[in-house]
Amino acid sequence: MISVHDLSPGELAALLHFHADAGVEWLLEDEAVDRFAEFEAMKAARRSAAPAPQAPEARETASRAATASTQRGAAQPERSAQRPQPAIPDSEAIQQARFAAESARSLLELKTALEAFNGCNLKHSARSTIFASGDAASGIMLIGSAPGAEDDREGQPFAGRPGQLLDKMLAAIGLDRAGILLTQVIPWRPPGNRVASPAEMDICRPFIERQIALAEPKVILLLGNFAARVFFGEGDTIHGLRGQWREIAAGDRVVPAIATLHPQDLLTAPVNKRLAWNDLLAFQAKLTEFNSAS
Repeated sequence: MISVHDLSPGELAALLHFHADAGVEWLLEDEAVDRFAEFEAMKAARRSAAPAPQAPEARETASRAATASTQRGAAQPERSAQRPQPAIPDSEAIQQARFAAESARSLLELKTALEAFNGCNLKHSARSTIFASGDAASGIMLIGSAPGAEDDREGQPFAGRPGQLLDKMLAAIGLDRAGILLTQVIPWRPPGNRVASPAEMDICRPFIERQIALAEPKVILLLGNFAARVFFGEGDTIHGLRGQWREIAAGDRVVPAIATLHPQDLLTAPVNKRLAWNDLLAFQAKLTEFNSAS
């Protein structure tokens, strides 16, 4: 095994990038472990613990006993075997989600209902249920696509490097995360940060729509390709959907919304920051318009 101390800075950086691309997000051990040596030691221990060869007569007796046991097992199945729990059909899960969401009369009740809801398979692989954070009374709502690894670990939306960049974007137009409402379309991190399936989105949709209805925002900023597609109902990319004011229906209200690139998109392609800046200026102008009218 090659020690980290034997690697050059360039080789170490390449190794870390390789692990990150492969989905490794944190280390489980303080010191490196030679798994190959462990495996060889396990094989040696099994060989030393293996029973001595039996005489022919003993092998024949054991064979007859095994055959009889198999026949008894076939005639009477073992009752202690555990059966897997049946999955909730998508249509039933959607109905349960709608009922749970519509029954909530406040954001706190909706948070409790979401945390108790088990109808979406994404919840079973995620650490945290990500719900809205910030100030709902501000009238300003930012909606991202789905939690990332840092969000899942910290239990809040827009954590880690994307969250730090978002804080800078908000500060550039005179806002901060404590003074607005931040949330995600999908409340649970999809495994490997994959895109949520249509069925998963349909199950989660009642909860995000109810969040909007209860928060009663005056204006919404959508972050990322997935969030824009969900609310604008189009299959275009974020580059085709961004910078255009649309209307989102939530309950009995219609809210103006504009989409821009997600902070993670900007970390991947910084050249697009100028596009996001234009969208932020349009968002700021809309806020100024609302403040002047009130």
